[in-house]
Amino acid sequence: MFKVVKLHHVSLVSSNIEKSKTFYRDILGLKELERPNFGFDGAWFAIGDEQLHLIVDKEMNSRPDRELNSREAHFAIRVADYHETIKWLKDNNVRIIEKPDSQSGFAQIFCSDPDGNLIELHVEQKDFKKQ
Repeated sequence: MFKVVKLHHVSLVSSNIEKSKTFYRDILGLKELERPNFGFDGAWFAIGDEQLHLIVDKEMNSRPDRELNSREAHFAIRVADYHETIKWLKDNNVRIIEKPDSQSGFAQIFCSDPDGNLIELHVEQKDFKKQ
């Protein structure tokens, strides 16, 4: 058996890289990283020590149904403050689902990027109760 060291990156499809870059940089506050020229458009962002890779495919529609459903495929980002995150997202007209009492042990917020890719933002419930 081999040993897994850590998750390195998550890769998502983007149909419009400029819209996606604006969302991840300006709304979620991620730092854009240098990306090699692969011969196709995309972008890389830092999420802590891990990365998010966006790959352009104008024909791809990863989620035809744009309803927010926390049971669909998504990735999660830990945030510092639940209420501050909700306020920021609402102030920036991002549609969200709030799940402060999730049985997962996390107070969760779900949103999606311009292509409908689901994102979970969360704090541990023990930290949420202190806020």
